[in-house]
Amino acid sequence: MKLFTKRLFLLSFAVCVVIWLFIAPAYTQQGLNSCRPQVVLPQQNAAAITSIDRECKDPKKQVATRLQALQQLAKADVVYLGETHDSAKDHQNQLKIIEELYRRNKNIAIALEMFQRPYQGVIDDYLAGKISEQQLLAKSEYERRWGFPWEYYAPIVRFAKAKKLPILALNTPTEVTRKVAKNGLESLSPEERKYIPPFTEIRTDNAEYRQLLLNIFQQHQANASGNSPSFERFFLAQVLWDETMAEGIAKFLAKKPNYQVVVLVGQGHIVYNYGIPSRVARRINNQQFNQSSVLLSSPQDEQTDINTPIADFIWLNN
Repeated sequence: MKLFTKRLFLLSFAVCVVIWLFIAPAYTQQGLNSCRPQVVLPQQNAAAITSIDRECKDPKKQVATRLQALQQLAKADVVYLGETHDSAKDHQNQLKIIEELYRRNKNIAIALEMFQRPYQGVIDDYLAGKISEQQLLAKSEYERRWGFPWEYYAPIVRFAKAKKLPILALNTPTEVTRKVAKNGLESLSPEERKYIPPFTEIRTDNAEYRQLLLNIFQQHQANASGNSPSFERFFLAQVLWDETMAEGIAKFLAKKPNYQVVVLVGQGHIVYNYGIPSRVARRINNQQFNQSSVLLSSPQDEQTDINTPIADFIWLNN
């Protein structure tokens, strides 16, 4: 099967940098819109759209206005806003979408790849007014562990605090990802295992995903990038990353099923539902459970010889 991956954010496990993956589908989730992806047009083009063709004869040509897209997103239990980390426009659109979803439903939680799980307490202290924003950054080691300009995410975090919305720290600790990439799961200490799912929940049994990552791994090896000594561990570390974030979302929803979770994460973790969404759905295991995904930047390449489109929506910038 033809694979595609042109937009990559190169991964070095030594510093826990994100791979951007564009990947083939693993499953079709009950309840997802079959007219995917819908291209969400900038506001000035909205007048040109009168309706969405529900026959889906050519899914790549489905279009929607901002209002139509938001109406559909508001119905989802989980909304994924797939970003390009260094795109200021993506983050501006994330805030706008969150504001609109909050206007429709006050029970919203914001889940962030940008914070790692050991620092959930630090985030909670900030939201409760116990520490300042600068203390939040220092205590969560934001600069060292994420490093993209705080100005991109600050308005979203401030909005959550102002509206008293929960924020979930989703990401696997850097040290854990690095260690697994080098030495495998069994090398983790009991303390490190507290921040990841049980080993039995870390599923590496998808052949298509494995083949895709094998191609990426071989490319990294040829370019002398990355420090994982074997493909199996490279693959395991990427799956661990997705499973850890999926577990955080599913656990929150188990406690607060009346909440909508809005997830801010790199595009590669959500395209084709392959990374996080499929693993959340597996844990929820409810036919009525509904997730929607949005790519905030147009993908450079999109695989067209498969039935599952890349996302529910591709959000075009003004």
